[in-house]
Amino acid sequence: MSEHRVGIDALLEQVREGLDRVGPREAFDAAASGALLVDIRYAALRDRDGLIPGALVVERNELEWRLDPQGSHRAPEATSHDLHIVVICNEGYASSLAAASLKQLGLHRATDLVGGFQAWRTEGLPVRVPRATA
Repeated sequence: MSEHRVGIDALLEQVREGLDRVGPREAFDAAASGALLVDIRYAALRDRDGLIPGALVVERNELEWRLDPQGSHRAPEATSHDLHIVVICNEGYASSLAAASLKQLGLHRATDLVGGFQAWRTEGLPVRVPRATA
């Protein structure tokens, strides 16, 4: 049996073809219109850089379980397969793979933020700064 192998760069390009990716301002406007922003960055990055106000924080390894509207471990926000979801990682790479996975679950409006949290912050959009640790 012949194995089909694809590198991560090719896989990323492939999954992005199926996403209607958004920039920071588009994501901000989408959230104002009811889209769910989902921050999948790990805790150290959130602690270091802050949070997007109103974004749902879901660790990447829990994402599908928390956002599947039919799942037994779903977040209260996961109300429908029609929910507009914008996945946000640190720089916009892992979020593309995560959004593609959500689309496989039938969340057909899932997409991700080009450039991730760093692009959001660079654009000067709202960020809740982490509290200094004592």
